[in-house]
Amino acid sequence: MIFANLNHNTEYLDEKIKKCLEYTKNNNLLNFETGIHQIDSDNFFVNIVSYDTTTRDERFWEAHKKYLDVHIMISGEEIIDISFTSKMNIQSYDAEKDFVSMKGQSSGYILLTKDDFLVCYPEDAHMTAIANGKPNWVKKAIFKAKL
Repeated sequence: MIFANLNHNTEYLDEKIKKCLEYTKNNNLLNFETGIHQIDSDNFFVNIVSYDTTTRDERFWEAHKKYLDVHIMISGEEIIDISFTSKMNIQSYDAEKDFVSMKGQSSGYILLTKDDFLVCYPEDAHMTAIANGKPNWVKKAIFKAKL
């Protein structure tokens, strides 16, 4: 798991992550419609999402096996609870959606604000869309890079 900001030095990052950051810097993602935008077929794409944050009771744990997940905050803020899949109780895996469902406890959290990004590897469990106090509207890019 990597937590950083678009304005930080990113030269040390993996090329797949750099590709996500470069795409973000070269495109105004705030103007993108919600939904999936193919960049390199299913090898590299971005899902633009928007929603109101909510309580932990309304959210779920997830992880992914085939893709690197790079969450980049475009507007708003959210808490993302984090843990490791090895500490979780795996419920199911949907291979078509590359979605691991699990239950467990948080090891910590990250407050994602504008221009912050969070990289989640397959061993990184995460619970997104948690309100930091009161609910607020979020627009976020979730890049998927095939591993």
